[in-house]
Amino acid sequence: MGQTIAEKIFDSHLRDEPFAGTKVLNLDRVLCHEITTPVAIADLEWRGKDRVFDSSKIKAVIDHVTPSKDSKTALQAKMLRDWARRHKLQDFFDVGQNGVCHALFPEKGYIRPGFTVIMGDSHTCTHGAFGAFAAGVGTTDLEVGILKGVCAFREPATIRVNLEGALPQGVYAKDVILYVIGQLGVNGATDRVLEFVGPVVDAMTMEARMTLCNMAIEAGGTCGICMPDMVTVNYLWPFIQDDYASKEAALEDFKRWHSDADADYDQVITFDLSSLEPQVTYDYKPDCVKPVGQMAGTAVDQIYIGTCTNGRIEDLRIAAAILKGKTIAPTVRGIVSPATPRIFRTALDEGIIQIFMDAGFCVTNPTCGACLGMSNGVLAEGEVCASTSNRNFNGRMGKGGMVHLMSPATAAATAVAGVITDARTM
Repeated sequence: MGQTIAEKIFDSHLRDEPFAGTKVLNLDRVLCHEITTPVAIADLEWRGKDRVFDSSKIKAVIDHVTPSKDSKTALQAKMLRDWARRHKLQDFFDVGQNGVCHALFPEKGYIRPGFTVIMGDSHTCTHGAFGAFAAGVGTTDLEVGILKGVCAFREPATIRVNLEGALPQGVYAKDVILYVIGQLGVNGATDRVLEFVGPVVDAMTMEARMTLCNMAIEAGGTCGICMPDMVTVNYLWPFIQDDYASKEAALEDFKRWHSDADADYDQVITFDLSSLEPQVTYDYKPDCVKPVGQMAGTAVDQIYIGTCTNGRIEDLRIAAAILKGKTIAPTVRGIVSPATPRIFRTALDEGIIQIFMDAGFCVTNPTCGACLGMSNGVLAEGEVCASTSNRNFNGRMGKGGMVHLMSPATAAATAVAGVITDARTM
């Protein structure tokens, strides 16, 4: 019997199996940010174990509230900053160099096919787009990862999601994953790896694949994962070119992380996306999804474009193409947050920032702040936001606020119209 990519990664990283079904894996990356890591740091200090297993494999960033907005968030940042300096972490990104973690770390080339990755953040599953096993973990697991470079998992079964056909014009990766979550439900992939394959995935950029894998957690998945291919090689080539004689050699090596043809899956689900429409959420769960046409005309107060789901340069280009020469409705406010300094600079060089500003958007520094209602775009009670983020839980972006999730294209069109609008009409 063949193996899935997840099973291959587990076998190649197995340190121990203390109990049947519980596997302790060696870690290639432990990622850290200032919201969840300080708790782990404080506990390690209290236990007299203020150490790190490998300063080159731990990457840290201040990205959720940046710059700090008050004394408490300043303390969180200081704890991470002092810890990173104390242990001489090779890769720590402070204010000015920082970006949204799940955009910044792949951009720096830290994620590779076959890697094991953990972080105290549920959307760590984003990194599975590279053919890695990447999972969000709790404080205890994060502490052990920092200290020992291992993490214990129950080996997850895999759901193979075949994405067939070709996406219609004006339909994007965000629409695909919203549709899939709507079909699976928020518990449909609990304790499972969602393995995305098929011609739709093959045609996606790495940025689009990261969007796809980013929201696997919203269906309960441990990790979303894609097979590494030449798209992966091209994205990583600046970082791996000294390791391989050619791109073809790198691709051949990466193929060892492909699932076998006779691998055993928990489920195999196929969706033909040839007639898929742009998708939008309603209510307070990510599986409450409708085609945009059924939500058209819904009034909003704020439009937010950014986050680890849709704050990359590809996303900003899509939104800017719709906004160019237009002005947002007087009844709404628009906020855009490029996910990293490099993305911000590229958008600046390409005139995209100017397009957003001319349209009436507020352009902020890279930050996660608005996505979870901490800073830079918090909603007031009763307000509604059209957002390119990943969660629409009750109060997610502010107590009493409502969030409708959508693609950057739909968000841009909604900004112009002042109500939820199908961008294809523009």
